[in-house]
Amino acid sequence: MPKERKTLSDAVIQRFMVDPDSTKADQPVTTIPLSSINLSARRQPRRYFDPDKMAQLVASVKEHGILEPVLVRPLKNGQYELIAGERRVRAAKESGLMDIPAVSRDFSDQEAIQVSLIENLQRDDLNPVEETEAILELLSVTLGLTSSEVKSIIYQAANAKNRGQELKENVFFYLEQIDAYLKVIGRFSIDSFRTSRLPLLNLPASLLEVLREGKLEYTKARTLARIKDERMRDKLLQKAIDQSLSLNEIRSEIKSLSSDPEETVDQALVDRLSRIMKQLKQGNGLNHNSKREQITKLLDQLEELVA
Repeated sequence: MPKERKTLSDAVIQRFMVDPDSTKADQPVTTIPLSSINLSARRQPRRYFDPDKMAQLVASVKEHGILEPVLVRPLKNGQYELIAGERRVRAAKESGLMDIPAVSRDFSDQEAIQVSLIENLQRDDLNPVEETEAILELLSVTLGLTSSEVKSIIYQAANAKNRGQELKENVFFYLEQIDAYLKVIGRFSIDSFRTSRLPLLNLPASLLEVLREGKLEYTKARTLARIKDERMRDKLLQKAIDQSLSLNEIRSEIKSLSSDPEETVDQALVDRLSRIMKQLKQGNGLNHNSKREQITKLLDQLEELVA
């Protein structure tokens, strides 16, 4: 944790969060070349762009042009860093436009990241994974912490509450700041963010991918994550997508998998072997030569059976 404690900037909250258009209010709109906009210099919460929605936007741009200016900040040599509006930039390029209307603001590095994240969070089409990552990044940048430290503070607070313990001073300080920002964002309490969103980041890669692509609701993804066998999980995942299974139908499918006698026996054997390996790692049975020889023979037999 850094020694210097950073608090939330009221100016940032008032300028960028109370009014979604406050970053552009009373600012002159200019036209800049698309070739002068740098997309790689900024942190973009959105990693997946839905092809159908992009096609609709491109069609709209071809017919009506860009109706809302993008937000940029000036760089050196006549270049600009894009702060907000990547979908519009992509659509403009695909539509064959050479220029785009823009509002240019002299943001600091920290403000540029904050505004970019906030602007995206105020839109409704971020998927749950992108939204969760954006909130964590916003808290990290604002408080001068890593994402891991932000998550640690949230979990420490929950653990202390469950145990009836008082929070450490530094944890309490940062928790107040986290709570303040979540209230301004207006979608989560600390508890709901911890229980419904943070677990998403621990999902298997295949589930994260379909969540980013908007192919599956996050409640269904979390339910599918209970299946430990990767092959079975991916098979049911594909079935859930192809057949648009409801959450209850997915639960029923999982229940039928766990009630499969063969699967239950297989898992019981795996669990039993895991317990034995744990005991061996602790040195149980390896202190005597006779036992060690017996264990070696049994392992040889086991390897031969499963070969």
